[in-house]
Amino acid sequence: MLKRYFGNKQFYKMALLVAVPIMIQNGITNFVGMLDNIMVGKIGTIEMTGVSIANTLFFVFNLAIFGAISGAGIFTAQFYGSSDKQGMRDTFRFKLLICLLLTAVGVVIYLLFGDSLIRHYLKGEGALTDIEASFRAGKEYSLVMLFGLLPFAIVQCYSGTLRETGQTVVPMTAGIVSVCINLILNYILIFGHFGAPRLGVRGAAIATVISRFAELLIVALWTAGHKQKASFIEGAFRSMRIPALLFGRIVRKGLPLLINETLWSGGMALLVQCYSLRSYNVISATNISNTLTNVFSVAFIAMGNAIGIIVGQQLGAGETEKARDTDRKLIVFSMLLTVVIAAISVSFAWAFPKIYNTSTDIRHLATQLILVYAAVMPLNCFVNAAYFTMRSGGKTLITFLFDSFYVWAVSVPAAYLLVHFTALPIIPLYAIVNGLDLLKCIVGYVLIKRGVWVNNIVSNQVNAE
Repeated sequence: MLKRYFGNKQFYKMALLVAVPIMIQNGITNFVGMLDNIMVGKIGTIEMTGVSIANTLFFVFNLAIFGAISGAGIFTAQFYGSSDKQGMRDTFRFKLLICLLLTAVGVVIYLLFGDSLIRHYLKGEGALTDIEASFRAGKEYSLVMLFGLLPFAIVQCYSGTLRETGQTVVPMTAGIVSVCINLILNYILIFGHFGAPRLGVRGAAIATVISRFAELLIVALWTAGHKQKASFIEGAFRSMRIPALLFGRIVRKGLPLLINETLWSGGMALLVQCYSLRSYNVISATNISNTLTNVFSVAFIAMGNAIGIIVGQQLGAGETEKARDTDRKLIVFSMLLTVVIAAISVSFAWAFPKIYNTSTDIRHLATQLILVYAAVMPLNCFVNAAYFTMRSGGKTLITFLFDSFYVWAVSVPAAYLLVHFTALPIIPLYAIVNGLDLLKCIVGYVLIKRGVWVNNIVSNQVNAE
């Protein structure tokens, strides 16, 4: 019986070879992001709040890019499993084109509506002078960050394709170098060390943009110089032509993912806005708690990515029963790992907020938010695993209904009603909204159990005219 849920040593070695580089890359990125956040927090609560709001908005763009390339990524993983080099090349081209389009749209939206979007988060109770100062900080940071959208998007095209074709170490290495550059430049530019001007939040943004260009340079140069290991790049830029049949199939599979990630991230941003209506302090406390919990979430997020890649490759190779077995064991492993990590995160809940240059009330609120998140982390883990399981088989419409539709149909209305029609304090309100993911876990379990995700989407020659 236990053999159904636990693999042998070779199985876990195979899984960790995919997951660990992603964990390391995401872990270092989030860790340095945490240090970046702490550095901004050392300036003061006002600046930290402005930067937090700006990053909440850019989070929507980041997830839209992730969703846009994910549809093509499903095909890439399965093309790799079936050794179809031309298919991998065409999906890479698709990713580049859609990312260029979304970047242009993102910049236009911010230039037209950025000010009003930032102010939307500054409606809670608080001193008017603090609110205006946070607005100015958020705007100053955002205007510089716009220059980092394009390199970020193109890096995702390269890194995603490399991971889906078995090259997980290169994106990890590029990420490590990038975050180190970001950290060093943060220290220099935020506080004005080594003779540099003290730029504050603008310095933090400049450091991030430079680090993103550095990451792009690394992955692009490595890929161009290792065509045997990254065969998709050979001839990839001779034209941007994509076979019409494949283009249509990627759009049909990918559009729900793009819509899903955009709506899901938008829903998360709206939840933060709902919470912020309780008071001005909630934004800062949420920023502190999210900074820590993001670091502890990298393990189950990376395991979800591993599920999508490994199971997708097995489905592409026609090994459906093996894919079922692998998926079940990886989900169990991911859940056990998350329980341990959630317990570890609790020990940081009291000490971490004290690092920030902010009020005692905000630190106490951040501690409570961290404890609530630790309690629901296993739920988030299973939801993430279920999402990537269904995505591996190309069931993008189901993932849309399972993920973003649920957020907008359940989580957002619940938060809105609790904020506007009750006097419930922020902590029980936050706990109730996050606890509703239990319902999503039940739905996910049923879908996985029924095997609706078991699907080979590249069994035909989809790259033919």
